[in-house]
Amino acid sequence: MTDAVPAERDREDTHRTGQDWTGQDWTDPACPVARAVDLVGDRWSLLIVRDAMDGAASFTDFRNRLGVARNILSDRLRKLTAHGVLATSTPPGAKRHTYRLTDAGQELFTAVVALRQWGERHAFAPGEDHSVLLDDAGRDVPRFHVLDRSGRPVTAATSHVRKAGE
Repeated sequence: MTDAVPAERDREDTHRTGQDWTGQDWTDPACPVARAVDLVGDRWSLLIVRDAMDGAASFTDFRNRLGVARNILSDRLRKLTAHGVLATSTPPGAKRHTYRLTDAGQELFTAVVALRQWGERHAFAPGEDHSVLLDDAGRDVPRFHVLDRSGRPVTAATSHVRKAGE
């Protein structure tokens, strides 16, 4: 018997066990949305990412902004670092390391903006005060829309998902 090439073997193992070569146990192994939620969809992870985008860099920064228990924050920071969303560094002479978003973490900006804008429309009473995302000129950021290659809006009704293996 010959071994499958690694990528094929990994793909086969993922579909059979729900885990990939990293040992990550996926909720729905072939679905990018499910995998993303498995990585950053718990109660605190996206809030950590949001705060990192807003300048938080140390454990204390995140703790003060979020008010989350130390053990939970440590776990989420460790998880986000292990999955390549955050990176750590220790400045010269410092005792503690700092966190920064990786390129993958920066790519979550559109997801955070989409959630923020959804929250503005659906999680507040009319007229209720809330934070607002502004551009560099101090203007409200326009509502996020998914567009096709021609610039037309794409919705759930005008799109479909090609399942793995189809």
